[in-house]
Amino acid sequence: MQYKIVSAQNLGKVLRSTRKQKKLTQTSVGKAVGITQATISEIEGGKPGTELNTLFRVLASLDLELIVQPKTHQDNDLKGDNW
Repeated sequence: MQYKIVSAQNLGKVLRSTRKQKKLTQTSVGKAVGITQATISEIEGGKPGTELNTLFRVLASLDLELIVQPKTHQDNDLKGDNW
């Protein structure tokens, strides 16, 4: 499944949902990538400032990948917290 990510909070929700679907704990994901459970909690909570390298390690631990593509503009893209 693909998700449109428009904020750190949105990304955090997707990571949390994926982790729970895989029946993993924050601790087990943290251990897999060499960071603490508290850091996983912050990432899932949408805290800004996560290092890209850390984010890529978390994505990999959840068997996810980041794909960048041109933005499709729709009327509703101009509302809210969309960049």
